[in-house]
Amino acid sequence: MITRLFVRLQQILPTVLLTRIMGQLAECRIVWLKNAMIRLFSRVYAVNWQEIEAQSANDFQSFNDFFCRPLRAGARSLQRRDDRLLSPCDGRIGASGVIDSAMQLMQAKGISYPLHQLLACGPGKLDRLIGYTYQTLYLAPHNYHRVHMPTAADLAYCTHIPGRLFSVSPVSAATLPLLFCRNERLVCWFNDVQQRPFVMVLVGAMMVGSIATVWHGRYLHRSRARQQHFANNQPLRLAQGDEAGRFLMGSTVILISPVATSCAARMGEPVSLFQAL
Repeated sequence: MITRLFVRLQQILPTVLLTRIMGQLAECRIVWLKNAMIRLFSRVYAVNWQEIEAQSANDFQSFNDFFCRPLRAGARSLQRRDDRLLSPCDGRIGASGVIDSAMQLMQAKGISYPLHQLLACGPGKLDRLIGYTYQTLYLAPHNYHRVHMPTAADLAYCTHIPGRLFSVSPVSAATLPLLFCRNERLVCWFNDVQQRPFVMVLVGAMMVGSIATVWHGRYLHRSRARQQHFANNQPLRLAQGDEAGRFLMGSTVILISPVATSCAARMGEPVSLFQAL
């Protein structure tokens, strides 16, 4: 009953408007207010301050600064290797599998969705991804909310796709069909050191003020899709472990890559060896 009510409310509430209001509140720099929000959030979600660079609410200019907080030096040991993929973020693996000729990805038990809708491109362009694996990583509120490069790569292009802003919690994933295809998202195509493509999809969600990347800054809610290409003679090159982007409030990362899946879901930890294609 509660689950049905939660889903129904998302369908009738103006989630984009509510998210914009939340985004403004999260940017508030009134000291007592932003400190109160940070302290309350820390208690409710048991935030691990041991791995945070700052050590008090006073060290952040806004709630957003706290939410996408950097880690302290030495908090993670990145095991950089060209033949291994690192987890791009902290989170919980909600689904994983291998892409076959049907090109359907699992959203939750009994629910799947088409790859071409997620990536907003024609099915014929995706044949090269057959045999690739995918992982859906849900970032809970208490997680570290920056997204890093799983391997060294060149950014080829990215597409910002407008959409709804439903919650991406496990409850929503298990009840809302085509959730990740309906939500706003940023689809980032990369080429690794062996010139094999892989994709990271940063999915927006209810109360996610915006998605930001190191190459563009914030992608605000838009009414139509926008694509950015990066020149072949001047590619944007990112090293393994480099920050790629961040969420201002929590969301989901979908990683599509030529690797075997595993249960690793902590930024910087190895995922698995590359498969031979």
